[in-house]
Amino acid sequence: MENPNSAVEVLIHSANSLFILMGAVMVLAMHAGFAFLEVGTVRLKNQVNALSKIIADFAVSTLAYFFIGYWVAYGVTFMQPADQLIAENGYSLVKFFFLLTFAAAIPAIISGGIAERARFGPQLCATLLIVAFIYPFFEGLMWNGNFGLQAWLEATFGAPFHDFAGSVVVHGMGGWLALGAVLLLGRRNGRYRDGRLVAFAPSNIPFLALGSWILIVGWFGFNVMSAQTLEGVSGLVAINSLMAMVGGTAVAWLVGRNDPGFLHNGPLAGLVAVCAGSDVMHPVGALATGVVAGALFVWSFTAAQNKWKVDDVLGVWPLHGLCGVWGGLACGIFGQQALGGLGGISILSQLVGSVLGILVALLGGFLIYGVLKATVGIRLSQEEEFNGADLSIHRIGALSHD
Repeated sequence: MENPNSAVEVLIHSANSLFILMGAVMVLAMHAGFAFLEVGTVRLKNQVNALSKIIADFAVSTLAYFFIGYWVAYGVTFMQPADQLIAENGYSLVKFFFLLTFAAAIPAIISGGIAERARFGPQLCATLLIVAFIYPFFEGLMWNGNFGLQAWLEATFGAPFHDFAGSVVVHGMGGWLALGAVLLLGRRNGRYRDGRLVAFAPSNIPFLALGSWILIVGWFGFNVMSAQTLEGVSGLVAINSLMAMVGGTAVAWLVGRNDPGFLHNGPLAGLVAVCAGSDVMHPVGALATGVVAGALFVWSFTAAQNKWKVDDVLGVWPLHGLCGVWGGLACGIFGQQALGGLGGISILSQLVGSVLGILVALLGGFLIYGVLKATVGIRLSQEEEFNGADLSIHRIGALSHD
């Protein structure tokens, strides 16, 4: 008779592998959300390019993370016989798949900021370098304890930096990397005239809304399944994600004065912000986190476009960069037992980790896009931009006719 303990172990490993595989597939589906959010926001002549960038970036991200990035972050390589890779029902492989979908979100985030004027090839080169080196370096610091930073934070401030599902590690990094790229690219031609903003209306609100909904649904895999095992699953993470999402939606609707762009990005702002502390906050704290994030997004997006004249097409720096950092800090606030949280959080560690994320991303973004700009160029010509990225790069439009 088979050893009962062995059978139970096999069942546990199988269940955990299936669980994290489901999470990986849900986050993979979010990339369709990134694609359609961008497709709906850009002008018609750039829709094909938006779709092409997301899927090409994912392919490059997979290669970069499989061969280099995962090793940089976790010291794990897959260059070994397949019979060794399938240990514990291949859990290490599906864990890689799950974490890859997080890594690939970085270029998907950047894509929305640089839309309508970025060259295709150089952006794929940037994706390769970011996912192979920049993102895994910070990921390894915060999620694998590399270089002793987390141990130092715990010894100094009483707790390590806490980012359960990536408010700072994923979204903050993506948003601040994108800011460097956006500033180096410059504004779209005709976006500002005599110092005043010229409206470039979204091409397709239904596609924009579809992208938002795909992201919202997938986010519950992003957050809940960050536990990475069935044993670690918490209904608290699910409800906190829900509360932050509706908080961001409600406030973006009110502050944004019924604007559908703000309304459909509001829930994403709340979800970005709650990632870090979704496992330690009280649901009311998560609601407050989402409320602040929704207002922060509307205000910062408006200020960036009108006052600071930062031409970030989808507002990825306000949405992911600023709301991501707010999420890191909110975890330190609402994770405290005094505010109904589970505790074990240090606001000072959250501050240090969040600021470090900004610095790594900004330096990485300016370095990579700066070198590419100086060597091969990162922007379409004025004529190519006027004709649109679809015809200039892909030789076909979204609504081509015979």
